[in-house]
Parts: sequence; structure tokens; C-alpha cells
Amino acid sequence: MMFRKTWLVRCFAFALKASLLAALVGQLCSGKESTDVVVLKLAEPYEQVRQHSRSTLPPWEPGDFLAIVTRPATFRFDDARYGFTTPAAKFLAVGMSSRTSKVDSVTLSPQVEALPLDDAVAILLDLQAQLRRSGWRPFQASYWRPIEDESELRRAIRECKSPMTVWNAGTEYQVNLDIRCFGTDPRRERYLITLQFGRQVFEDFPYD
Repeated sequence: MMFRKTWLVRCFAFALKASLLAALVGQLCSGKESTDVVVLKLAEPYEQVRQHSRSTLPPWEPGDFLAIVTRPATFRFDDARYGFTTPAAKFLAVGMSSRTSKVDSVTLSPQVEALPLDDAVAILLDLQAQLRRSGWRPFQASYWRPIEDESELRRAIRECKSPMTVWNAGTEYQVNLDIRCFGTDPRRERYLITLQFGRQVFEDFPYD
């Protein structure tokens, strides 16, 4: 009888541990699945974007030309050749035609809070590396230099000169990246990145 009770206790303990582990795995998987993401192609209908995204983008109504998420979301440009993905953005706005609702731009800050310089530069370097791997090229690089982790550029960022770099994908798309000061307290330097994505607009800019 004692052996039977001990065996039952052990079985119960094993079952309890298994159920707790299953619950934990379920929570982790659920958390991963619930991560917000905005996925789009340029010129596709906005409501179609909402259907294959998982986000808080609001429904489109006639006359709307901008939609903003209310919860952080990553952005993924859905393109077989030039696609890229950003970190989660607390601010992410999708621009569209107020007449046809077709998407024409995305503006976001790929972070959920203002960041120290090291962290902000790391995000910029990663985004530029993604663009390079996908075939994007710096545009007018002698004027809009790619962001590099070097003392001269860091000094310009700290002096709030808001350096910007422009990248082109063939003759189709353009990305502008810049970094700006957030707050003026030198004891707590923080910075914000802005990414603007859309069709090319700077083809004939008179530099280089």
C-alpha cells in the first residue's frame, strides 16, 4: 500500500510538472505569435495590408491618407529582391492615397524608446547592412554619407546636426535614414532614428 501511494504521488508530481512546462511553452509561443508586424508592398490596397499584417492599424475610411499603429510593431517590406525588416517601432505610420487607399509610403522610428548613442548607431548599422545585402545602394554618398561608427559622425550626432543617409533600390524605391537628438541634458543623451520609405524622389539631386 505504501509503495502504491508513493507511486501515485510521483505520478502526480510528474504530471503537474509536465502541465506547467506545457503551459510555459504555450505562453512563450503565444507571446511570439502575438508580436505585432506590418507587412506591405507599395501600391497595394491598405485594407489588404491590414489583412496580412498583425497590428493595430485602423480600418480605412474614405479620405484617410495616414494610419498609425497604437502598439509597437516591426515593419517588413515584402519584396523578393529588396525586402528588409526593422526592429519594433513605437511610432509607425502608413501613408496612402486618400482617393484609392493604395499605400505609397511608410514613416517610422525603429525603436520603442529614445536610445543611448551606442544602441542607436547599432540599429542604424544593422539596417544599412540589410539594405546592402538586398541590393540597395547609397545615393549621393559624398553628401548623404552612410552612417558609420566613427568619431567624426558621432560628434555630428551629438551636436544635433541630424545626419541623414539616402539609399536607392534600383530605380524603384528609396529609404531615408536619419538620427536626431532627443532632449538636451548631456548627462542623459538619447537619440531617435527616423526611417522614411517610398518611391524614389531624389533621382536628379545636383550632387556628385
